[in-house]
Amino acid sequence: MMNTNRTSKALRVKRESGEISQALTDQELVSLSVRELNHHLRGLSKEQVVDLKQRRRTLKNRGYAASCRVKRVTQREELEQQRAELQDEVEKLAEENESMRGELDNLRAKYQALQSFARTVSAARANTASVITSVKSADPARR
Repeated sequence: MMNTNRTSKALRVKRESGEISQALTDQELVSLSVRELNHHLRGLSKEQVVDLKQRRRTLKNRGYAASCRVKRVTQREELEQQRAELQDEVEKLAEENESMRGELDNLRAKYQALQSFARTVSAARANTASVITSVKSADPARR
């Protein structure tokens, strides 16, 4: 309803000047270049020219605001999607990290077991060597 009032306002201004065939709709008013607009405004009173130019500026501003809203909504949706993807990636990396920590703990346990085993084997060899040395030094035939 409001658009029809605005359109009729633009038409009324033109009708008063006697140019019924060249009546401008809101869409036409916005899409005209400045040169074309000035051509259409010839013969109108100063007040009518100011009113039409102000109306055009208002309509253009509405268009800019609408495109800005669409851009903002689109950008927000893209950022939310990117955020969700990054959260998924963080969760995946956290799981992978936890898995690697478990694997590292297992390897540490195996390493410690091997180290302990190596110490016992080394100690056993040392004991065996000292026993052999003691036996050789105690053997009278070797002297």
